[in-house]
Amino acid sequence: MTSASFSNDAVSIVVPVYKSSSTIPQLVARIHAAMLPITEHEIILVDDSSPDASWGEITQISKSDIRVRGIRFGRNAGQHAALLAGIRAAKYPVIVTLDDDLQNPPEEIPRLLEALVNGVDVVYGISPTLKQNLWRRAASRWSRKIFTSTLGFESAIAMTSFRAFRTSLRDGFSAESGPNISLDALLTWSTSHFATATVQHHPRAEGESNYTVRKLVRFMIDTATGYSTLPLRIATQMGFLITFFGLGLLVWVVGRLVITGDSVPGFPLLASSLAIFSGTQLLVLGVLGEYIGRIHFRVMHKPSYVVSETTDVK
Repeated sequence: MTSASFSNDAVSIVVPVYKSSSTIPQLVARIHAAMLPITEHEIILVDDSSPDASWGEITQISKSDIRVRGIRFGRNAGQHAALLAGIRAAKYPVIVTLDDDLQNPPEEIPRLLEALVNGVDVVYGISPTLKQNLWRRAASRWSRKIFTSTLGFESAIAMTSFRAFRTSLRDGFSAESGPNISLDALLTWSTSHFATATVQHHPRAEGESNYTVRKLVRFMIDTATGYSTLPLRIATQMGFLITFFGLGLLVWVVGRLVITGDSVPGFPLLASSLAIFSGTQLLVLGVLGEYIGRIHFRVMHKPSYVVSETTDVK
């Protein structure tokens, strides 16, 4: 498909930034080069309260390039909160999101735009070969399985941080979303028309990923409890199973005493039963606590993020 097929669409490119001061100039230059066929575009760099000189780089570039806009958070709020801030600030009808580490090559943006045809609202860029370590690939694969199957997001065929979608979708999640948001979950609220495009995936330009195993697990828990009632249903089903198990255990103990006159040896049975029941109770309480905690933050009106400054001219 030629560039003329999407040259009339103005595009907003949103990039969450965290500790990427050395890669920002190259990223901006490569985005501009990739967007040459596009009539008009803007780059929104959202600094998630980076401890390095990222904000200084953003402000410096925005002073000499009116197509670059910067948003800075007062405190770290997470990648998806940074994306949400950029999406809300976007002024063009199509939005593209990509990471700041150059693993998503800006040169692949036209492939996403070509796939954003009539009848498609969201396009995810997927790659058959990910330049990530083993644990990160496994964690990403399992998180996608949880989102697409377990949480009922089947319409989102494959979820990656490299996306193109129509800006009008943000109307479906314009209200305050609270902390610990998931952009992919929000997009499924607004549309069921997803597609994919095959793109390249490059190694990180430098440094290491800011996502640890703990952060990925925390993100999956937050998404599961924030956008689905499935954990509550699982807790209920576990309660029924453990109740039936306890009743069966009672029948066995009493039946053996009545039929044979022998009692069941006490300590091993008692210890294992207590471990099963107490573990299940703690798990169910933990699930309930996650939901209650989210309700607590919503009641407190805790924001998804707080913007401390922008590069926009007032």
